[in-house]
Amino acid sequence: MPEHSLVPRPAQIAPGEGSGLVLDAATGISCDEAAQGTALWLRTELGAATGLAFPPATGAGRHIRLSVDDSAGLSPEGYRLTIDSEGAKIVGHDPAGVFYGAQTLRQLLPPAAYRRAPLPGEWRLPATEITDRPRFGWRGCMIDVARHFLPKHDLLRLIDLLALHKLNVLHLHLSDDQGWRVEIKRYPRLTEVASWRHESQVGAGDPPTFDGRPHGGFYTQDDIREIVAYAGARHIRVVPEIDIPGHSQAAIAAYPELGESGDLQVGRRWGVIEEVLNVSDATLEFYRNVFDEIMELFPDEYVCVGGDECPKGQWRNSPIAQERIKSEGLADEDELQSWFIRAFDRYFTERGRRLLGWDEILEGGLAPGATVASWRGREGGIAAARAGHDVVMCPTQTSYLDYRQSDSPDEPIPVGTVLTLADVYASEPVPTELTEEEARHVLGAQVNVWTEHMDSPRRVDYMVFPRLSAFAETVWSSGERDYAEFLPRLTDHLRRLDAIGVEYRPLDGPRPWQRRPGVPGRD
Repeated sequence: MPEHSLVPRPAQIAPGEGSGLVLDAATGISCDEAAQGTALWLRTELGAATGLAFPPATGAGRHIRLSVDDSAGLSPEGYRLTIDSEGAKIVGHDPAGVFYGAQTLRQLLPPAAYRRAPLPGEWRLPATEITDRPRFGWRGCMIDVARHFLPKHDLLRLIDLLALHKLNVLHLHLSDDQGWRVEIKRYPRLTEVASWRHESQVGAGDPPTFDGRPHGGFYTQDDIREIVAYAGARHIRVVPEIDIPGHSQAAIAAYPELGESGDLQVGRRWGVIEEVLNVSDATLEFYRNVFDEIMELFPDEYVCVGGDECPKGQWRNSPIAQERIKSEGLADEDELQSWFIRAFDRYFTERGRRLLGWDEILEGGLAPGATVASWRGREGGIAAARAGHDVVMCPTQTSYLDYRQSDSPDEPIPVGTVLTLADVYASEPVPTELTEEEARHVLGAQVNVWTEHMDSPRRVDYMVFPRLSAFAETVWSSGERDYAEFLPRLTDHLRRLDAIGVEYRPLDGPRPWQRRPGVPGRD
């Protein structure tokens, strides 16, 4: 494939000297200690695709060399890839940089380099010199496994696809009204009861229709440890989300004492549900115990508490809530939600962690250590950055991959406003309203994959790709972006996704079996 097909686009690329490197039975891989993880990954992936062994190499031969050198003039996560008559050499500022260099090296091979068994052909790396680095340190994807469960195998596959695109944050939405997806040893009913529902709403019609089919699933604690380790080997951090105090009907169904209205079933309808947690000491203690187990499973510094779409009706009529407002000297239910979030901000801070929440956590006062995920437009991110808080930008207009991809009636279960591939590519994570100092609080951006209407991995593929490929370039590549220049590279890149087996949306619209005729969506 031509050099210009790299996605995301590297910072600098130039032709190299000589004819490049042909991979054959004599090609080995050498590495220093810090690059051993990437050497193992590269040997495994290229070995499966080419049928070559890539044995450990020593001496001067034409082989692939991997090393970490933080004095090589590279930025964090940056790398330099040189392919010439001497072989291929990747130098990274850190282990992540070496890994991203190896990802680029793989893209320079034919698309068959992404298959699981070898096809006939020559494996030639073109002579080239590439120096590269990411624009942002937070390049993320949120996947909602609560509405529709994504089996572990498919989640690991998604991690590989994020790594291919040089993304480095997997935000895992593990609980919501419609399901609880992680084993908590202290509270077994969270998986015995809350991990499945009797049926699911189909589409977004009013009145709603249901499929009559039970749906569920959860990750055991060993599954989570495997997922975190698998992602970590690919330099992806996993940020867990347990949504509180709204979006909690599944937990309340398992433990009714957490709520305000007694016995419930796990939610089966989509949308904002009125059920919320009560604000008793016992409920706070319950969730402190939950988060203790979550922090043991997920080593990342961030823990997301959601904090979004929390209706206040039950609190207005709740003696527990009204007494809490009075005893804490709060003005109203908005400040009560802030009080609830602040309690966990302090709890995480004491344990060396940081709280992440959707931008509703700004309402009633922002917790001192909180980082804001700005989804209801850019305004929340602007306000948080101006107040000195870190921000992850993910506004609906540019970042919600559950939104429809065109105005065509063939789009399956059309949701929200149109968010095209070109729209995602043109998006700018840093609001222009921010000063240079304020903009430093923008850690980066992420896309959000809400799965109410994605009931299978095939449907996730269709909604996520190739828009995620466009997003990857907005958060990795610096400088001006030109969609007309990007499109030919993406067309080549789709051949890699074909080799992997990703059932993406074709650029000219859905295939017949990707449609959902007759299933209503929503604006």
